Amino acid sequence: MSSGEERSGLIADEVLLIRHSGEIPEVALYASLHFLGADNEGPRLQLTTEETSHLEQAALACYQEIILRDLDLRNRDRTLFRGLRRAHHNWNRFVRFCHKTGRSCGEFRLIAAEALVQYLRMELAEVRAGERTPSVNCSAATVRDLALAMDIDPAALPDGWDGLCEQMDDA
Repeated sequence: MSSGEERSGLIADEVLLIRHSGEIPEVALYASLHFLGADNEGPRLQLTTEETSHLEQAALACYQEIILRDLDLRNRDRTLFRGLRRAHHNWNRFVRFCHKTGRSCGEFRLIAAEALVQYLRMELAEVRAGERTPSVNCSAATVRDLALAMDIDPAALPDGWDGLCEQMDDA
């Protein structure tokens, strides 16, 4: 195997680790950057801008996946579901990471915003129909903050959405 192929393989392995790292992709990214560049037991590579960008893109994709996971009602009864409270935390982490890496979150903001509105619409319909109890695990203030962060006017949310929320201050 050539050193170029070996280098590509190392980067590809780290991309996979970051992409499937779970809850805090940025931590996995920095662990990979350390391993690849500074760790005495690592390959001690000087990463190119393109290689670093590839690793950062994996972290962004992971953030997007976990945010959408928690905005998908089909997941609410599964153990992987963390709910709107975690979606709110991960959204804030995602936006900070985008700013830090100079990336736009605009396109994904539209996708996530639609997912949040759809979540609340469907949840509200099922709760009103007596099909289930609410799965919203945060306060109305947190949901409102998430909506605003996604550029959603809270007045555009379905009527009665705040009745789905826990009565607590979880900010």
